[in-house]
Amino acid sequence: MQDHNKQAMAGLTLAALGVVYGDIGTSPLYTLRECFVSQNIPTTPDNIFGILSLIFWSLIFVVSIKYVAFVLRADNRGEGGIMALMALARHYTTHAARWKIVMLGLFGAALFYGDAIITPAVSVLSAAEGMEVISSGMEAYVLPVAVGVLVGLFLLQRHGTASVGLLFGPVMMVWFAILGILGLNQILQQPAVLQALNPWHAFVFLHKHGFHAFLTLGSVVLALTGAEALYADMGHFGKTPIRRAWFALVLPGLALNYFGQGALLMHNPAAIKNPFFLLAPDWALLPMIVLATLATVIASQAVISGAYSLTRQAILLGYCPRLEVNHTSEKEIGQIYMPFINWALLIAVLVVVLTFKTSSSLAAAYGIAVTGTMLITTLLFFVVARVNWRWPLPLALGITVLFGVIDTAFFAANVHKVADGGWLPLVMGMVIFTLMSTWKLGRELLFKRLREQALPLDDFIQNLEAYPPARVEGTAVFLTSTLHGVPHALLHNLKHNKVLHERVVLMTVRTEDVPYVADDERLEVVQMSASFWRVMARYGFKEDPNVLEVMEMCKREGFDLELMDTSFFLSRETIVPTERPGMARWREKLFVWMSKNAMRATDFFQVPTNRVVELGAQVEL
Repeated sequence: MQDHNKQAMAGLTLAALGVVYGDIGTSPLYTLRECFVSQNIPTTPDNIFGILSLIFWSLIFVVSIKYVAFVLRADNRGEGGIMALMALARHYTTHAARWKIVMLGLFGAALFYGDAIITPAVSVLSAAEGMEVISSGMEAYVLPVAVGVLVGLFLLQRHGTASVGLLFGPVMMVWFAILGILGLNQILQQPAVLQALNPWHAFVFLHKHGFHAFLTLGSVVLALTGAEALYADMGHFGKTPIRRAWFALVLPGLALNYFGQGALLMHNPAAIKNPFFLLAPDWALLPMIVLATLATVIASQAVISGAYSLTRQAILLGYCPRLEVNHTSEKEIGQIYMPFINWALLIAVLVVVLTFKTSSSLAAAYGIAVTGTMLITTLLFFVVARVNWRWPLPLALGITVLFGVIDTAFFAANVHKVADGGWLPLVMGMVIFTLMSTWKLGRELLFKRLREQALPLDDFIQNLEAYPPARVEGTAVFLTSTLHGVPHALLHNLKHNKVLHERVVLMTVRTEDVPYVADDERLEVVQMSASFWRVMARYGFKEDPNVLEVMEMCKREGFDLELMDTSFFLSRETIVPTERPGMARWREKLFVWMSKNAMRATDFFQVPTNRVVELGAQVEL
């Protein structure tokens, strides 16, 4: 048993290498170069020591301490990520505070989508730019090769990551091993570069170069891209494999490579044009370009899959319209494909690549998305530590201030890049934030209007039982989101058909603020009268609601619902914008447009279409 557990842990650790660390693992391709080039910092030994020290200690403080030691503790029943953290943080707060937390979390999620667009673009471009090291004449092929790789990557998404995912871990293990070997080779030739381990060099660099050194932090943060993935993918692998992979292979490989690039620059300052690929001997350049391209594809795959997962969580938590979700694996629930998100990301990535053309130009856009998400994570972590875990205020505040100062410094250092490309993730973030917040506000306003028009349920049932209309055989299931008012579909059915089925079931499918709901908490069946029943089914935000599954659970509970004897009634609302207080007119129109383009409830809840009756209703916002 112990050997089996060790094998399982080793397998998870290897898998975590492939999925979790793809993004941060490709950062050496461009980070050190950008630190010098972005601010025209001379490649002198003192500057090399200072920048290397900043990179190394940023990896220690932000990744090793903040994320690995602290943030990974903030799991929502084993799940991580900005949505899970938001759900956790808003659990025990007041309504006003809860809404602020939601807005903060939504903007963090919106910035993640910006990251999901920029990561494939900058990573694949930086790998393709290795061809320029082989020959300057190959510069014209960089952009077509990058576009071809990206199009191929997105075209493969519909097949799922199950088969390709088996290669991710071994490829990234080879990648980090080679990063370390190439770096170590240069360090042995220039061991003086290890002086940069002393954090004093970072302070000297910041003091000597002043404002220019502060702006260099905007490039140093590129070494931390993908740190959020440690937390976001916690539910897939668990804390221990992620921590082991980081300390055993990822951190040593990254540190050795960065120091190796620094050693190369001490020997040959002209290597700053591409210090990563110039670490390799001439005969290894082509294999390194191929391996780097594979690594960047893996990094891109991880963030694309993350965008799918985040979108599904947003849908189930009520922050996004229903979209088509296809499962690509029979065993892994987390392996999904969302056509709309896939093609939207591809179009956005291609526009970004063809607009910015080089990884250096895109590096300016990268920092804002990364640092913004990191800062929001820190703020939400404080709420969880203080409210959920009941940490003493001095402890929670002290840790938050420490991380917050670092995050704010990185964010502020990137603000000046807004005009040079930093506007990109901010604009994308604001657009996505507007869409998500409009959908959430619009749904709340819609439910409020429906409640205003709804009849009291208990009185309605008593009246029907006392003076029953004509009855027909079978069972009618009315899908409803409210527990108190009479469903509109039920009223319309009585009004137009003037009949009532022998058994009437009011079914509500609710998504909780937890990733998974325990089996014993899944279903609640209550008989409300001689012919009326209420069925409440609860799902987590990482689970897929399924009405047929609910019917099977009802059968096991002794409440038999025979499919061929059951009809499902749904209300299809036509929403009309008005001048009534609630939302701005333009947001009401936006909400109406989103509603019209949302996936049908019957498809989303997997209701058999040949058993469905839809009844229309007009609702004025």
